[in-house]
Amino acid sequence: MCGIVGYCGNKNAGEIILNGLKKMEYRGYDSAGMSLVGQDKLKTIKSIGKLENLKKIYKENPIKGSVGIGHTRWATHGEVSLANAHPHLNTSETIALVHNGIIENYQDLKKELENLDYSFKSKTDTEVIVQLIDYYYNGNLLNAVLKSVKRLKGSYALGVISMNNPSELIAVRYKSPLIVGLSDDGYFISSELSSLVEYTNKVIYMENNEIAQFSLNNEYKFFNYNLDEIQKEITNIDLDSQSISKNGFDHYMLKEIFEQPDAIRNTLEKRIVENKIKLGDSFFTKEEIEKFNKIYIIACGTAFHAGEVAKFAIQKFTGRQVICDIASEFNYNQKFIDENTLTIFVSQSGETADTLLALENAKKLGAKILAIVNSENSTMTREADKVIYCYCGPEISVASTKAYTSQLLQLYLIALDMADKLGTMSKEEITDILEELMLIPGKIEFILSNKDDFRDIAEDIKNESSVYYTGRGIDFISAKEGALKLKEISYIHTEAMASGELKHGSIALMEKNTKIIAVVTQNFTVDKIASNLEELKSRGADIYTITTFNNSTVNQNSKQIIKIPETIDILAPFLSIIPSQFIAYYTSLAKGNDVDKPRNLAKSVTVE
Repeated sequence: MCGIVGYCGNKNAGEIILNGLKKMEYRGYDSAGMSLVGQDKLKTIKSIGKLENLKKIYKENPIKGSVGIGHTRWATHGEVSLANAHPHLNTSETIALVHNGIIENYQDLKKELENLDYSFKSKTDTEVIVQLIDYYYNGNLLNAVLKSVKRLKGSYALGVISMNNPSELIAVRYKSPLIVGLSDDGYFISSELSSLVEYTNKVIYMENNEIAQFSLNNEYKFFNYNLDEIQKEITNIDLDSQSISKNGFDHYMLKEIFEQPDAIRNTLEKRIVENKIKLGDSFFTKEEIEKFNKIYIIACGTAFHAGEVAKFAIQKFTGRQVICDIASEFNYNQKFIDENTLTIFVSQSGETADTLLALENAKKLGAKILAIVNSENSTMTREADKVIYCYCGPEISVASTKAYTSQLLQLYLIALDMADKLGTMSKEEITDILEELMLIPGKIEFILSNKDDFRDIAEDIKNESSVYYTGRGIDFISAKEGALKLKEISYIHTEAMASGELKHGSIALMEKNTKIIAVVTQNFTVDKIASNLEELKSRGADIYTITTFNNSTVNQNSKQIIKIPETIDILAPFLSIIPSQFIAYYTSLAKGNDVDKPRNLAKSVTVE
């Protein structure tokens, strides 16, 4: 849940590291720091809070060096403090280390080192690693790091430098992402591409159990844990700095909400040719699909909600049962999986730790693995049997918007492709849905053109201690995603309630002026939910209804109707979520929150 940047080259490492950390600010953090080697000295600075605090320290006392490492930290082990901030140093302050991940056996290692008279300044698991490196160090930094990581259990991406090896940077990766950038000016390591694209388009993706050594004499080498040298493929990336800018929008989240129509169009242009779905080698053949007797969709957070919506589509189109499981729960649940099971893993980053562990477990049981991701060359793409990319461009804001609708689209196209291959839908039925899908971007643009309508709702709810969403069937899933968006960036307790379950307990929470956001888009449930809204209104609730209908009962019991364009019922989630994204955005704005970087959250959750 943190950001690593490292540099070894002929430029000022400090400026490069600060710039790289700035590009990863959106991931979330509560402290920052960096260490540089220069003139046989190791200099470390740290700060609490925003990166600007670290920049201020750096400008007041510039530290020079051509080799360095930097880090932004979310507190996991130990409170937010300078002592717990990265980089961490050995006792003699000659070795510095940054770390992403979790070391599960750090307490045992710490006791072992304490018995050897090592003392610790922090409460982190990371300090144990640097002290372990110190223990094994005999002048060869690579060997000391390698001996140390062989003792670790858990996950880690490491950047290591030493005052006694001033021209050297060591990087290691195990179950936490780390990317290498190559340029004429030197070598870079980073948790993600965003901090590299300004300097190079040539990257190498480190794999598990790999260690890299970079030096100022323009040499780099990769090794496995047996110290066998590995030849790595260099990838040319086409991401540019413009694609991760705000392009005139006040926040990334607002920009990404507005990018949804084009993101959907781009996918449809790639995947639909002459009203036929073309997934090619990205998906399974008819013969393979016929062998699947179970389908699992496994994900976390917003990606899980995309899977839950898609469950309705896959079951409706194919008649096949779908099981949706939260990745962190899947790892501890009974798994009804074998070689005839299709497991679909959904992740924006492709690096979500819980989802990766679930994928690993499913693979061990023989299941076929399909990954739906937005980030190319992620760990998930390399582990899966098949990969379908979202192609929605970089998503920077922690609160996912365009990745959600893009994930939905990929899952719907999979459902239609399966139905076509299995013969569970006619060609005409599939064509009708595809033609309506083509209209979705324009209908989203209609909602976007009325964005200011949601400011008043935000003003109404910004001071509430609790807000509730409600819906039935597929609308309930849209309500869950809407509630997640609002709670994660407004910090208002927001709960989604199945409308039919209100009378079984939740209605006890209703009182005068309780704020309810209802989602009503399905023909076969509209009358039922209209009755539910009447119950809520009779308890004094204020109801804001997102709907495709002009239903008199719904209208008279709603404080405000949010009318969205009509579409086929099964496609309504593409439209009904847009107002919820706006409501969350404007509520966060009205409360003065940091919209793109909500507290305690990270964009890429790379620890369990």
